[in-house]
Amino acid sequence: MVLVVEAAHGQIITAVTDAARQAGARIGGRLTDARTLSPGLAAMPADLAGDAALVERLARWAGRWSPLVEVDGADGLRIEVSGVAHLFGGETALGEDVRRRFETLGLTARVAIAPTAGAAWAIARFGEAPSPRPASPGRFLRQGEREAIAALLAPLPVAALRLPAGATRTLERLGLKTIGDLAGVPRRSLARRFREADNPLDALDRMLGRRPEPLTAAPCEMPPREQLRLAEPVEHPQAAPQALELLVPGLVRQLEARRLGARRLALSGYRVDGSVALASVATALPSREPRHLQRLLADKAAALDPGFGFDGFALEASWCEPLGAVQDGLAGGAPPGVEVARLVDRLSVRLGADKVRRPVPRASHLPERTNGWRPAIGAAKPASAACPESTAQRPQRLLDVPEAIAVIYATPEGMPRRFVWRRGVHDIARVEGPERISPEWWREPARTRLRDYYRVEDSIGRRFWIYREGVIGDGRGGLPDWYMHGLFG
Repeated sequence: MVLVVEAAHGQIITAVTDAARQAGARIGGRLTDARTLSPGLAAMPADLAGDAALVERLARWAGRWSPLVEVDGADGLRIEVSGVAHLFGGETALGEDVRRRFETLGLTARVAIAPTAGAAWAIARFGEAPSPRPASPGRFLRQGEREAIAALLAPLPVAALRLPAGATRTLERLGLKTIGDLAGVPRRSLARRFREADNPLDALDRMLGRRPEPLTAAPCEMPPREQLRLAEPVEHPQAAPQALELLVPGLVRQLEARRLGARRLALSGYRVDGSVALASVATALPSREPRHLQRLLADKAAALDPGFGFDGFALEASWCEPLGAVQDGLAGGAPPGVEVARLVDRLSVRLGADKVRRPVPRASHLPERTNGWRPAIGAAKPASAACPESTAQRPQRLLDVPEAIAVIYATPEGMPRRFVWRRGVHDIARVEGPERISPEWWREPARTRLRDYYRVEDSIGRRFWIYREGVIGDGRGGLPDWYMHGLFG
């Protein structure tokens, strides 16, 4: 599999899998050339805009390691870690932490720590040796450090200089295939052959610290935050709710200016002894309605312990989502769905977020697994709906756990005629089925039996959804078992 983009002379490969690389596909090559070597090569269009947006989000996320993070090309991040490695247990532990946290996101990261940005870029993409210690920020390398990094970079290919493709090809044609090969070439002869932007000597100087390569941190917009400083410490229990009345309007104005709605609010009360009291709430939908936000936080703000007194407060919308103008209802009032969301917010604050849940569909062939629950307040996760054929003619009431029934009489074909459920005897007047559902082999043990579902109606008109687990002679157990799974009407 490869990812491609349209170019003037055909499709160009932008990413390859390991199998495609072994088959001869190369990044930057033409798809037609790659398919000459491997006719079975599959291609999909690359989403360059989506990739760029992902890298920008990762740059903000990488602020956990350093406040200076820069997007480095289409697939990299440059992080200034000088002076912060000891916070993570050293440079080796820092590199392992970076690699491990990217793995939790499902991403593979190649990590290198080097005295210069160019050296780190080269080692991360082309090197296998352990990286050297970083230099202090804002200074050039000493002679000994420069010699050590030069020896480490010498066996790397000239592509590690991060030059344009044309300049790299020219160096390779001249027989200069590694960075070490450049050391024996007079600087003046290379300077005459290459333009200033393509000069490999300039790239090598940046790698070795002879020329500066400043880092431009990715822009990071702080979440909306409103502060209140008090002239004198206050110990009254109602100090926090009263401060909330002053903070909410200012925060709402910031949200309106940025066209955002708050999903999580945090009220911080700063005590005179240096400690901080915190109260936070979340909302089901983005909101910047002052009364609603203040009402959610009022009770929790009143429960904050002032200790020796509060001398300041801060209200921050730590989680925001875009919120534009919304049309009011024709009869006035809030738009449809907003009142329900506000009710969910109030119930979650009173009862707890884990006590208020909403149903979500799940992808499964087994009826009891096609639905689940998640907290009503939380990030909206796309849920995979059940297969269309599995939702046809389902009962209005589905038991969470199928209940065993005793079939008193069954026809030779296996269809029940009388069964006992919850101490009641039911004579079956009509039967429709079966609907066969096979076990999910990727989740269930190998001896799990299939199910045959029947829609049945007893003699007084009550309709049930029952199933037989297994068939005679399937080699996965003895006689089949019968279960009640749902009720119609």
